[in-house]
Amino acid sequence: MPRSAAAKAKIANPVEQAGSEHAQWIDKRASEKATKAAHARHASGRRRHIDPTTCERDYSQDEIEFMNAMSLYKKTSGRAFPTWSEVLEVLRSLGYEKQAILKSFDDADQDDSSSV
Repeated sequence: MPRSAAAKAKIANPVEQAGSEHAQWIDKRASEKATKAAHARHASGRRRHIDPTTCERDYSQDEIEFMNAMSLYKKTSGRAFPTWSEVLEVLRSLGYEKQAILKSFDDADQDDSSSV
């Protein structure tokens, strides 16, 4: 069964066909906006990948020490998600120890609601 010339051309040059289909989907205004936003982001010096857990806040020395100790523990143990027992182990390795018996959370909630 002979093929038409158009069918042969379509099969013979699929890259050219893909390029013409791609051209149909380009939104020049959206591309310009994205380029402008990328330049503005780069010029502002803002970090591109911001950790949502840190929220760009300033940490105390104790907090930084704890975060670094946890990061080191994760790297050395190979555990991305340490258990609470392991977190307690890291805290104890930093020298923290329990000073007093804390009130239960239920007692603390009742105290807070009575002062409102």
